[in-house]
Amino acid sequence: MSNVATRLITLILTLQNQPNQKASDLANRLGVSVRTLHRYFAMLDEMGIPVYAERGPYGGFSLVRGYKLPPLIFSVEEAVAVYLGTNLISETWGKLYKDAAQSAMAKIENILPNEQRDEIHWARRSLVTTSLYRADLASLSPVMEKLRSAAREFKQVNLTYQGQANTKAEKRKIDPYALVFRAGWWYLVGYCHLRNAPRTFRVDRIQKLTVLEKLFETPANFDIHTYLENEFKNQPSIRAQLRFVPEAAYMVKANPSMWESVAENSDGSMDVTLTAPDLPWLASMTMSFAHWARVLEPQELQDMIREWAQATANSYNQNN
Repeated sequence: MSNVATRLITLILTLQNQPNQKASDLANRLGVSVRTLHRYFAMLDEMGIPVYAERGPYGGFSLVRGYKLPPLIFSVEEAVAVYLGTNLISETWGKLYKDAAQSAMAKIENILPNEQRDEIHWARRSLVTTSLYRADLASLSPVMEKLRSAAREFKQVNLTYQGQANTKAEKRKIDPYALVFRAGWWYLVGYCHLRNAPRTFRVDRIQKLTVLEKLFETPANFDIHTYLENEFKNQPSIRAQLRFVPEAAYMVKANPSMWESVAENSDGSMDVTLTAPDLPWLASMTMSFAHWARVLEPQELQDMIREWAQATANSYNQNN
């Protein structure tokens, strides 16, 4: 759909939902000049969608009373986008929204023209998204349902949580701000009363959850998107340097997003740097590459991997 067509539909919907709009406000919303806006009005008039203006301080442009835009106007690409969106909802939210997504898609398909319906059927066969979620989403549905309800109703929660670097679970009181799906995992973002700051918690690591009756208010200056962008900037991090043997250079090249920097040596080996919030995470990551990668620094990481590797070897040497 062209930009002009998109702007015309936006213009119709805006006037339908909010009559008496100033020309300057409409132009700014559409990203066009006032002169172009009046040209759009003429185009709508030619299409049989007349716009009229009322003078005065409370006047402005409106659609002729009684006119309503047909409920659905989709291009072929937009119809596919709607289908892909409902499919992603089913994949990431599980039963919490799966039935609603499938019901919405069925209603949409029922009123779409044949061309859009055929395109959706093609997309169902050829544009597939699956296995986005790494854990058992069904087992987390009770926790996700409670978190969704608490976030929607602005209720605090108590949870028992065990982070990756903690040997014991901790009890936390949280103001749940948002649920975030990222890199194959569900996260809860909220204000932690133990740390007196916003924190992020992986949902599958929540061992126990209780929704409280006490209400909270999300700070007016809190924006979830800004928080996620800056989440790791002010947190401590550890940088490590690894060397991959020449035979494992393909591992480095196949995972470019993992490394902060990459350097190829004359013998074909690859040196990489990466950062993480703690040593256990770095040790786990490094050991996943087995003997193909060796830690150059820091020394603490070398010692931890040596200790873990020895403990692993000892466990296999024991007589069962």
